[in-house]
Amino acid sequence: MLAGDPYLADDPELQAQSLRARHLQDAFNRTTAEQTDERRRILEELLGEFGDASEIRPPFYCDYGYQIRIGARTFVNFGLVALDVGAIEIGDDVQIGPNVQLLTPTHPVDAETRRAKWEAAQPIAIRSNAWLGGGVIVLPGVTIGEDTVVGAGAVVTRDLPGNVLAVGNPARIVREL
Repeated sequence: MLAGDPYLADDPELQAQSLRARHLQDAFNRTTAEQTDERRRILEELLGEFGDASEIRPPFYCDYGYQIRIGARTFVNFGLVALDVGAIEIGDDVQIGPNVQLLTPTHPVDAETRRAKWEAAQPIAIRSNAWLGGGVIVLPGVTIGEDTVVGAGAVVTRDLPGNVLAVGNPARIVREL
Protein backbone atom coordinates (compact mmCIF):
# COMPACT_ATOMS: atom_id res chain seq x y z
CA MET A 1 0.00 0.00 0.00
CA LEU A 2 2.66 2.54 1.04
CA ALA A 3 4.82 1.76 -2.01
CA GLY A 4 1.86 1.98 -4.40
CA ASP A 5 1.68 -1.79 -4.75
CA PRO A 6 -1.72 -3.49 -4.94
CA TYR A 7 -3.26 -4.44 -1.61
CA LEU A 8 -6.47 -6.05 -0.41
CA ALA A 9 -8.90 -3.45 0.87
CA ASP A 10 -10.36 -5.80 3.48
CA ASP A 11 -6.99 -6.74 5.04
CA PRO A 12 -7.58 -7.07 8.82
CA GLU A 13 -4.60 -4.85 9.72
CA LEU A 14 -5.81 -2.10 7.38
CA GLN A 15 -9.33 -2.43 8.75
CA ALA A 16 -7.99 -1.95 12.30
CA GLN A 17 -6.03 1.14 11.23
CA SER A 18 -9.10 2.51 9.47
CA LEU A 19 -11.26 1.92 12.55
CA ARG A 20 -8.75 3.83 14.70
CA ALA A 21 -8.89 6.73 12.25
CA ARG A 22 -12.71 6.70 12.21
CA HIS A 23 -12.83 6.89 16.02
CA LEU A 24 -10.46 9.86 16.05
CA GLN A 25 -12.19 11.69 13.21
CA ASP A 26 -15.58 11.10 14.84
CA ALA A 27 -14.24 12.67 18.06
CA PHE A 28 -12.79 15.58 16.05
CA ASN A 29 -16.05 16.08 14.13
CA ARG A 30 -18.01 16.29 17.42
CA THR A 31 -15.89 19.14 18.81
CA THR A 32 -17.23 22.67 19.11
CA ALA A 33 -15.60 25.84 17.80
CA GLU A 34 -14.40 26.66 21.33
CA GLN A 35 -12.48 23.38 21.66
CA THR A 36 -9.44 24.45 19.63
CA ASP A 37 -6.94 22.73 21.95
CA GLU A 38 -8.89 19.45 21.82
CA ARG A 39 -9.15 19.66 18.02
CA ARG A 40 -5.41 20.14 17.75
CA ARG A 41 -4.70 17.25 20.16
CA ILE A 42 -6.89 14.89 18.11
CA LEU A 43 -5.35 15.97 14.80
CA GLU A 44 -1.83 15.55 16.16
CA GLU A 45 -2.74 12.00 17.18
CA LEU A 46 -4.53 11.22 13.91
CA LEU A 47 -2.27 12.78 11.29
CA GLY A 48 1.31 12.01 10.37
CA GLU A 49 2.16 15.69 10.82
CA PHE A 50 0.10 18.78 11.64
CA GLY A 51 2.02 22.06 11.38
CA ASP A 52 2.02 25.00 13.75
CA ALA A 53 -0.90 27.45 13.40
CA SER A 54 -2.70 25.15 10.93
CA GLU A 55 -6.44 24.61 11.16
CA ILE A 56 -8.93 22.06 9.86
CA ARG A 57 -12.61 22.82 10.30
CA PRO A 58 -14.88 19.83 10.87
CA PRO A 59 -16.21 17.74 9.37
CA PHE A 60 -13.05 16.03 8.16
CA TYR A 61 -12.80 12.50 6.74
CA CYS A 62 -9.82 10.27 5.96
CA ASP A 63 -8.93 6.59 5.59
CA TYR A 64 -5.98 6.26 7.97
CA GLY A 65 -4.73 9.73 8.89
CA TYR A 66 -1.10 8.82 9.44
CA GLN A 67 -0.34 9.23 5.72
CA ILE A 68 -1.38 12.92 5.79
CA ARG A 69 1.25 15.58 6.44
CA ILE A 70 0.18 19.20 6.72
CA GLY A 71 2.65 22.08 6.98
CA ALA A 72 2.47 25.27 9.03
CA ARG A 73 -0.22 27.96 8.76
CA THR A 74 -2.41 25.89 6.44
CA PHE A 75 -6.17 26.44 6.54
CA VAL A 76 -8.65 23.71 5.58
CA ASN A 77 -12.32 24.67 5.41
CA PHE A 78 -15.34 22.45 6.13
CA GLY A 79 -15.77 19.03 4.57
CA LEU A 80 -12.31 17.87 3.46
CA VAL A 81 -12.22 14.26 2.28
CA ALA A 82 -8.60 13.06 2.23
CA LEU A 83 -8.45 9.40 1.20
CA ASP A 84 -4.90 8.70 2.34
CA VAL A 85 -4.31 5.18 1.10
CA GLY A 86 -1.28 6.83 -0.49
CA ALA A 87 0.65 9.70 1.05
CA ILE A 88 -0.88 13.18 1.03
CA GLU A 89 1.56 16.03 1.57
CA ILE A 90 0.21 19.54 2.02
CA GLY A 91 2.78 22.33 2.31
CA ASP A 92 2.94 25.49 4.38
CA ASP A 93 0.43 28.32 3.95
CA VAL A 94 -1.96 26.27 1.79
CA GLN A 95 -5.61 27.33 1.59
CA ILE A 96 -8.20 24.59 0.98
CA GLY A 97 -11.82 25.54 0.36
CA PRO A 98 -14.92 23.67 1.52
CA ASN A 99 -15.78 20.19 0.24
CA VAL A 100 -12.42 19.48 -1.37
CA GLN A 101 -11.53 15.84 -2.15
CA LEU A 102 -7.95 14.51 -2.21
CA LEU A 103 -8.23 10.99 -3.62
CA THR A 104 -5.14 8.74 -3.65
CA PRO A 105 -6.79 5.29 -4.18
CA THR A 106 -6.86 3.70 -7.61
CA HIS A 107 -9.01 0.76 -8.62
CA PRO A 108 -8.36 -1.76 -11.38
CA VAL A 109 -10.46 -1.53 -14.50
CA ASP A 110 -10.43 -5.32 -14.78
CA ALA A 111 -13.73 -6.50 -13.26
CA GLU A 112 -12.38 -9.72 -11.72
CA THR A 113 -9.47 -7.97 -10.03
CA ARG A 114 -11.81 -5.27 -8.72
CA ARG A 115 -14.30 -7.90 -7.47
CA ALA A 116 -11.43 -9.57 -5.58
CA LYS A 117 -11.03 -6.23 -3.69
CA TRP A 118 -7.58 -5.33 -5.02
CA GLU A 119 -6.68 -1.63 -4.90
CA ALA A 120 -3.57 0.54 -5.17
CA ALA A 121 -2.75 4.20 -4.60
CA GLN A 122 -0.65 7.08 -5.87
CA PRO A 123 0.46 10.00 -3.68
CA ILE A 124 -0.81 13.56 -3.84
CA ALA A 125 1.30 16.65 -3.11
CA ILE A 126 0.00 20.17 -2.65
CA ARG A 127 2.99 22.51 -2.52
CA SER A 128 3.31 25.59 -0.30
CA ASN A 129 1.01 28.59 -0.73
CA ALA A 130 -1.32 26.80 -3.15
CA TRP A 131 -5.04 27.59 -2.97
CA LEU A 132 -7.72 25.02 -3.82
CA GLY A 133 -11.17 26.54 -4.26
CA GLY A 134 -14.36 24.96 -2.99
CA GLY A 135 -15.28 21.56 -4.38
CA VAL A 136 -11.92 20.87 -6.05
CA ILE A 137 -11.16 17.19 -6.67
CA VAL A 138 -7.51 16.09 -6.89
CA LEU A 139 -6.98 12.64 -8.41
CA PRO A 140 -4.28 10.05 -7.58
CA GLY A 141 -0.68 10.84 -8.43
CA VAL A 142 -1.15 14.61 -8.84
CA THR A 143 1.23 17.32 -7.64
CA ILE A 144 0.02 20.92 -7.47
CA GLY A 145 2.89 23.39 -7.62
CA GLU A 146 3.82 26.17 -5.24
CA ASP A 147 1.69 29.36 -5.40
CA THR A 148 -0.81 27.72 -7.80
CA VAL A 149 -4.53 28.52 -7.60
CA VAL A 150 -7.13 25.92 -8.58
CA GLY A 151 -10.60 27.35 -9.24
CA ALA A 152 -13.72 26.10 -7.51
CA GLY A 153 -15.11 22.82 -8.83
CA ALA A 154 -12.03 21.92 -10.86
CA VAL A 155 -11.03 18.27 -11.28
CA VAL A 156 -7.24 18.00 -11.28
CA THR A 157 -6.25 14.95 -13.32
CA ARG A 158 -2.56 15.75 -13.90
CA ASP A 159 0.27 17.74 -12.33
CA LEU A 160 0.06 21.51 -12.28
CA PRO A 161 3.27 23.57 -12.20
CA GLY A 162 3.84 26.41 -9.77
CA ASN A 163 2.43 29.93 -10.22
CA VAL A 164 -0.53 29.16 -12.47
CA LEU A 165 -4.31 29.49 -12.34
CA ALA A 166 -6.13 26.30 -13.37
CA VAL A 167 -9.89 25.81 -13.77
CA GLY A 168 -12.39 23.36 -15.21
CA ASN A 169 -12.99 19.64 -15.64
CA PRO A 170 -10.42 18.45 -16.37
CA ALA A 171 -8.45 21.34 -14.86
CA ARG A 172 -6.49 23.32 -17.42
CA ILE A 173 -4.10 26.20 -17.00
CA VAL A 174 -5.69 29.51 -18.05
CA ARG A 175 -2.83 31.83 -17.12
CA GLU A 176 0.41 32.26 -15.23
CA LEU A 177 0.42 34.11 -11.94
